[in-house]
Amino acid sequence: MEEKEEKFDIAVVGGGPAGLSAAYAAAKGGAKVVLFEKDQSIAHNIRTSGVTWISEMERLGIPSKFYNPIQNYRFVSPSNDVLITGNVSKSCVLDIRGTYQHLAFLAAKQGVQLMVKSDVIDVIKDGLRVAGVKANTPKGKLTVRSTLVIDASGFSTFVGRKAGVAGQWKRYGVGAEYECYCDNIDSTTWVLMVGQKYSDAGYAWLFPLSTNRVRIGVGVGRPESSAEPLEKLHKIIEKRFKPLDAVGDGKIQPLELHYGFIPNEGMRRSSIADGLIMVGDSAGQSNPLVLEGIRYAIDFGRLAGKVGADSLSQNSDRESLLEYERSWKAKAESKIHSALKVQMRWLGLTDEEWDKEIEILRDMSVQEFLDFIKADFTTLNMMKLALHHPKMAARQLFNMVLKS
Repeated sequence: MEEKEEKFDIAVVGGGPAGLSAAYAAAKGGAKVVLFEKDQSIAHNIRTSGVTWISEMERLGIPSKFYNPIQNYRFVSPSNDVLITGNVSKSCVLDIRGTYQHLAFLAAKQGVQLMVKSDVIDVIKDGLRVAGVKANTPKGKLTVRSTLVIDASGFSTFVGRKAGVAGQWKRYGVGAEYECYCDNIDSTTWVLMVGQKYSDAGYAWLFPLSTNRVRIGVGVGRPESSAEPLEKLHKIIEKRFKPLDAVGDGKIQPLELHYGFIPNEGMRRSSIADGLIMVGDSAGQSNPLVLEGIRYAIDFGRLAGKVGADSLSQNSDRESLLEYERSWKAKAESKIHSALKVQMRWLGLTDEEWDKEIEILRDMSVQEFLDFIKADFTTLNMMKLALHHPKMAARQLFNMVLKS
């Protein structure tokens, strides 16, 4: 096969929401951009459950046709069941494939060269700086020399690791999920299930896309557990653990299997280096409480693209990329840090303790619950909860966040 070499201002590695958003913003800023996606199509392999927040999707311009709105939130533990009901939909479950391809259209329209089934296999370095990538593409081997590389390769952090800037994640979640046909699911309510029978270091979920389409999954924390989430998932479905006990036999039929990894130890100490920006899961930009990061990926991807394009005149050295690091950490650092503290507490709970823990949620308003589960831990919000919640365990939990 033919071997070629090309020059671009910016090479983006990864065609998920972070990479597509970064490529779009960089091209909009005047940069010549190429994006590599190793799968044969955008969102060919889905690695996320797609739960996120409507206000964030509206702010980021994601059309409502790409998500199913949620207004009720149910928590199930071994001996407890808490339902928080709302009048307005504030959360949602994304059509992942539709959303990602929408972002790809935006990038393509802006002039980004999209290369699918193109696997980046090596990083070019000029001394300590990252100076490009090498890839296997359908047209042959391609070397791209660039002023900046944006690593949006997800959990693997391929470019950052190859460049010697980042290590492998030591704490992470691994999730398995079936997207299923299912009779008469309540499309306005998502469910989280906690306790040993669901996951011994994590949780299970039921996220509806419509009254007949639902994602049923299990997440397991590493290294806390070596359990295989797919085995747990099969048991939940086969034995019809609550809330699936309300669904008739044979009425859950898998349509797709999704499997993925997400970092779960907080942010990278640094997400930039000479000629390099890391964004999305590569940088640890995810909320540890429900392991969701799509809103961060789109938001900080666009930030990375804009700062990246602006940095080209300064050869994209580390100094010129500092605005990216300062900006995203100012928005997310304290929230991610506080959420990690809560999550560490949750990982150590017994079944009996989980029964008491979800009881804390019963007295919350929908907005209080969403602020908490989104890791929107403003001092004022947490002080109100700590002072006024009727349960001592709840006050202790909220005070712990305040002391982060």
